[in-house]
Amino acid sequence: MTNTNTPISRMPNPAEFVPEVSDVSAALFRATGNQSVPRTTINLVHLRAGQIVRNTYLTILNTSFLRKAGESEERITAVSSWQDAPYFTDAERAALALVEATLQPAPHGEERVSDELYAEVAKHYDDKALATLTIAIGQINFFIALAVIGKPQPVASLADQQWD
Repeated sequence: MTNTNTPISRMPNPAEFVPEVSDVSAALFRATGNQSVPRTTINLVHLRAGQIVRNTYLTILNTSFLRKAGESEERITAVSSWQDAPYFTDAERAALALVEATLQPAPHGEERVSDELYAEVAKHYDDKALATLTIAIGQINFFIALAVIGKPQPVASLADQQWD
């Protein structure tokens, strides 16, 4: 239970000061909602991103989205160790590898997204889906900045109070 005298988040809702942030957020959700990539895959990618940056808000929110979509606890739990988990399709594995490559530093002198990784992802996603997946990774990066700097209250629904 949250103490009403304790701030929920580190900062007030950024949309109160920069209302255009709501338009950006809505546009990103529309762009990734074109059904070229399953919403489950996008939520798996977003959950993995939250794990990589160690952000409770993003991991709880995307875990909740996956549960509401009917995903098994095994799949949700195994996202952090997807490389050796038997629960993911080849397309989901490619998407998870892509978000990891995007968010984690590359070994010295190497590209984050190698030509080999790009080719693997392109085997599973057509041009529209690959563009959508790329935007979905950009979308979570947009939210990562808000989440790690603003530290909103972890919630299971976007309708819940996140900001002071």
